[in-house]
Amino acid sequence: MANKKNFILRLDPEMYKILEKWASDEFRSVNGQVEYLLNKAVFVSGRNKKGTAKIVKKKT
Repeated sequence: MANKKNFILRLDPEMYKILEKWASDEFRSVNGQVEYLLNKAVFVSGRNKKGTAKIVKKKT
């Protein structure tokens, strides 16, 4: 498994509740859901110029 950077993320309780439900709907952990959403945002914004980040492939 690749090394990953750990950091603390503080969320509003309501936001966490929304993410928790969304993650459950897609059979992911909350952490996995946040990582998925961040990867998708990086891909959509075109900010992965070096191609170093693990990016979610665009669904067609």
